[in-house]
Amino acid sequence: MTKTILVTNDDGILSPGIFELVKKLKEIANVVVVAPDRQKSAVSNAVTIGQPLRVEETNINGELFGYAVNGTPSDCMKLALSTLLDKKPDLVVSGINHGRNTAVNVIYSGTVGGAMEGMLIGIPSIAFSIDSHDPKNDMSSAAAIAKKISLYALEYGMPFGTFLNVNIPKFAEKDIKGTKITKHSSNIWNDSYEKRSDPFGREYYWFAGEYSVDEHEPDSDDVALNEGYVSVTPIKCSFTDQEYYKSLKEIDLD
Repeated sequence: MTKTILVTNDDGILSPGIFELVKKLKEIANVVVVAPDRQKSAVSNAVTIGQPLRVEETNINGELFGYAVNGTPSDCMKLALSTLLDKKPDLVVSGINHGRNTAVNVIYSGTVGGAMEGMLIGIPSIAFSIDSHDPKNDMSSAAAIAKKISLYALEYGMPFGTFLNVNIPKFAEKDIKGTKITKHSSNIWNDSYEKRSDPFGREYYWFAGEYSVDEHEPDSDDVALNEGYVSVTPIKCSFTDQEYYKSLKEIDLD
């Protein structure tokens, strides 16, 4: 029986990353695309509640490519999984994102948010990102790697409550050193904002933070990616601090 993969992203339905991804995934499954109608990066798991969602068919070269939604990646997944699809897909894939989604970026990423929505209802889910913000970067190698990992997920599944966060070097597939199973690193942004003025003299601020990698985390996603490996990180969403929970239970807070 042919499998079905539901695809979304946060760069918009016309981004090069999702186009190459879908082309490769169609070699192994039926593919349904439900993605934002425009750029929606860094929206995390945001959900639209103050305005209606609209769905429009998107055609490429005269053929239906997918469905564009005027919302976030989470909106796309919630709408698809609850309303647009007749049955649950076998796999949810989000990407291919332009730019790495490692460490703290996992919290901000709309790409990761899209995969997380699939995970939350028990569907094996994967977020794919490439380590390049250049829209002209060749995405075919990253798509080929995404196909291999997606095929593995279709065959073996995943534990409930866990999804895969995959980051791929920007090189051709032949130049990538291999694949490493990694841990989520502790790197963060050193936030800063540039103060600027618009043509009317009004002040505004532009994000200009700096992201640095701690090379003392050898098993981390960032280090593996910097060394030229595909980073595959299993992410489990369990927010309770178990140790602090135990110590708080011993305190009388009444």
